[in-house]
Amino acid sequence: MHRFGLSALLALAGSGVAASAHADGRLEARYTLSLAGLELGRAALLLEVDERSYTASGSARLTGMAQAVSPGKGTAGARGAVARGALEPRAFAMEAESDRKAEAIRLVMSRDTVTEMRVEPPVSESPDRVPVTDKDKKGILDPMSAALIMVPGGDDALSEKACDRVLSIFDGRQRYDLQLSYERMEDVKAEKGGYAGPSVVCRIAYRPVAGHKPNRAGVKYMMNNKEMFVWLAPIAGTRMLVPFRASVNTAIGVAQIQAESFVSEPMVGRGAKPTRAQVP
Repeated sequence: MHRFGLSALLALAGSGVAASAHADGRLEARYTLSLAGLELGRAALLLEVDERSYTASGSARLTGMAQAVSPGKGTAGARGAVARGALEPRAFAMEAESDRKAEAIRLVMSRDTVTEMRVEPPVSESPDRVPVTDKDKKGILDPMSAALIMVPGGDDALSEKACDRVLSIFDGRQRYDLQLSYERMEDVKAEKGGYAGPSVVCRIAYRPVAGHKPNRAGVKYMMNNKEMFVWLAPIAGTRMLVPFRASVNTAIGVAQIQAESFVSEPMVGRGAKPTRAQVP
């Protein structure tokens, strides 16, 4: 469960791709992760996007009772191009450590295809694991780039269109799809500052493709889980949406990521790329 919590903080739930931003924007957000109403961890996200590129960095750490049982922390980052009206991931990196082990993932991509990768520790061979093939590394998003949505067209980005997509994700170990569908519009508010206004709520369906063990109870549970949602909020000056909140029903309660601050602003020209986001 602790590994799930840290991974959830680093990934910030999912989302997609399409159309170019009409201006430059910057987001600085801080999140809390709770399970069954108890705080499990904290995370920070820093993002800059312009008409040619994007850079995102995040960090996370377990807190409270989770930290007392098994201390854990991690960092993640992604960068890529904005070209032909879509995000094109170039690189993704993630490092996480706990009292039991450390892990690291590095992906290099070109035209939505993984060209180089390193996973430590390596994925263990198992006869009941669906193998990851070269085909599974094509037409994909890394987990962090998948958390950035750009909505096409000239209408309001906060619309049903934001949820009309299937996200093909490869995280270095597994290839899976997240199918989003429109649920409703809902107002949200960052209690410690920043955004207050409408969000678009998308229902999420998990569909494993490769790298998983089909007979595992956890995989079956997530495939059948009908209670997974993400709340998407806008970055000022762009047509990009980013998760403000996400929730997943688990066997022991609802796991939720919630923004406590969500500050975005349009930028004039190209500013400096963000440094690594630090958890408070």
